[in-house]
Amino acid sequence: MKFIAVIHVQALPGTPRHQLSPDQIIGQAVKEAEIFLQAGVDELIIENMHDRPYLKREVGPEVIAMMTRVGLAVKAVAPLPVGIQILAGANKASLAVAQAAGLDYIRAEGFVFGHVADEGYIDSDAGELLRYRRQIGADHIQIFTDIKKKHSAHAITADVSLEETAHAAEFFLSDGLIVTGAATGQAASLEEVKAVKETVNIPVFVGSGITDQNIKAFAAVADGLIVGSYLKKDGHWANEVDPERVGRLADLLMS
Repeated sequence: MKFIAVIHVQALPGTPRHQLSPDQIIGQAVKEAEIFLQAGVDELIIENMHDRPYLKREVGPEVIAMMTRVGLAVKAVAPLPVGIQILAGANKASLAVAQAAGLDYIRAEGFVFGHVADEGYIDSDAGELLRYRRQIGADHIQIFTDIKKKHSAHAITADVSLEETAHAAEFFLSDGLIVTGAATGQAASLEEVKAVKETVNIPVFVGSGITDQNIKAFAAVADGLIVGSYLKKDGHWANEVDPERVGRLADLLMS
């Protein structure tokens, strides 16, 4: 079971909340990586969470360039797997950055079935994305995919169960599945995670809502836990990393 810590990269150039210089953005990401490394996490993932409101599928070259610099810097200090997610659903950009920065995997949303997200309707991109991965010689970069993802309405696929969605993602060659709660910081259903795990033969990750109260229960059924909000001061994703909270989760997993 893997403990995967999220680095919420500060707002990037060109986005509404941008304030810091490129060097300051990179320095903050490296600082968080070092805290996570000291606590003994298994993997890291960088994400442009502060770039709200997010664009749909396409981001500018300034975002791709900065995420590449951040990825290179984090990878340089972290002798363990590092992934990337570029919001919202900018999966091809994530692959390009991962290839350029030597990262190991991406987190992709909208892989199978369409859904309505905060940014509008997002259609599936599995076929296009995997062809792009082959075109740029990035088959070694794994693609972990959200199913029935958070912050989205799934009314148009209400007759497609979570297990059927998981089957479809596996059939369309996903390298691993991510199950979440309804929103950032909200816990997934333990029963749903168990059901998906029993349905597929690829890794299943929990992608939101992990706390010191539920971590052992989810660790018993999932292949990995992607943790962001709980690791921050007061458990809020936008705050600074709280080393005490990071250590607490790491200790619980090792006990």
